[in-house]
Amino acid sequence: MSTFLENQNWRYATKKFDASKKISTEDLNTLKEAIRLSSSSYGLQPYKVIIVENPELRAKIQPAAWGQSQIVDASHLIVFANRTTINDTEIDSFFDKISKTREIPLEALSGYQGFMKGKINELSEDAQNIWNSKQTYLALGNLLNAAAELKIDVTPMEGFVPAQVNEILGLNELGLNASLIATVGYRHEEDATQYQKKVRKSNEELFITL
Repeated sequence: MSTFLENQNWRYATKKFDASKKISTEDLNTLKEAIRLSSSSYGLQPYKVIIVENPELRAKIQPAAWGQSQIVDASHLIVFANRTTINDTEIDSFFDKISKTREIPLEALSGYQGFMKGKINELSEDAQNIWNSKQTYLALGNLLNAAAELKIDVTPMEGFVPAQVNEILGLNELGLNASLIATVGYRHEEDATQYQKKVRKSNEELFITL
């Protein structure tokens, strides 16, 4: 079995973190870079990633996350917040970055730029919000995989009230919505979940080859 698959078998959604153990700056930077390099539709990355270290803020978030202990005990709390909409200014800024990074004249990109604007602008605000939130799951996947390689535990969470987290972090004013939460750190030896076998569908149940 490859090291990657061994690490996937090692990881699990940690239920109890060791609050005394903190992630090093070097490892945190590696996780941040893994998130930054994540794929997204068009490469737009229509979200912000908020790393909450402030213990007072985390204590406020805990009740909004069903009282889960991971919120306050994990080394770091990461909130993936999708943009509720994408406007033409953001798309123009993205193409400016493409032009500068790849040294391509902006006018050479105008056709694709117009196509992208047309496809995104035809979506309703609700549809844009849903589409943007889906992109955060791709970033979460990179975080999970990178953390497993470093033997760092991650608990992905949908168990929270977005409206409350938005209010606590002031996301509404920024045009953002809390889509996902991930608590990151090191498992506590008392967390019995780490000793349980993974339960997954078999290849026959999961895969269809056509």
